[in-house]
Amino acid sequence: MITRTMLPGLAAGTVAGLVLTALYLALIQPMILQAEVFELGAAQASAGMTFGRVLETLLFNVLTGVGFALVLSAVLTLRGRPVGVQQGLLWGLAGFAAAALAPAIGLPPELPGMTAAPLAERQLWWLLTVASTAAGLGLLAFGPNQALKVAGVALLVVPHLFGAPHPAAVGAGGVPAELAARFAAVSLASMAVFWTVLGGCCGYVFDYLMQREEGAAGTG
Repeated sequence: MITRTMLPGLAAGTVAGLVLTALYLALIQPMILQAEVFELGAAQASAGMTFGRVLETLLFNVLTGVGFALVLSAVLTLRGRPVGVQQGLLWGLAGFAAAALAPAIGLPPELPGMTAAPLAERQLWWLLTVASTAAGLGLLAFGPNQALKVAGVALLVVPHLFGAPHPAAVGAGGVPAELAARFAAVSLASMAVFWTVLGGCCGYVFDYLMQREEGAAGTG
């Protein structure tokens, strides 16, 4: 059981982290550097594009992917049912909805130089939104009765009724609004790819290991 939990998490998280890093370098980093020109000036922004920065991003993305994938594989292990790639993709999309899409409704991805509420307040709202959305989706998908499914819908809505923390003066700072909007869209699209890759890979490896265990038990 430990192997069935650890191996899918490590494999899927690493692959998803590598894919996200490639998307970051190709699509997201150029916009960040462009925004830093408005915040810091051209010389300092150009200096920020270094091998060390790329390596840190790679390590962060892989560790983040492994962390999320281990949670997913643990849930799949507790359910104890075959998954496969297709169901893994659905689990990945659910993870995207909970960890990226729902929080982005209140706190869209932000570029350097944009005005924002204090970090601690934003992190708390993000955590509560992720937890509430994940629980709500779980009740909608697996709730045994109508009352729990209604509670699931309520959990999806509650964080947005309270609202995300925002500064008194909302704006893009010195960053052009078009760049900020494009960054938010590309970031969300990249996270959608990240989560679908993570879910699909996790489902594939999990299903492969489960079949091997069942085969070994049948011949034992």
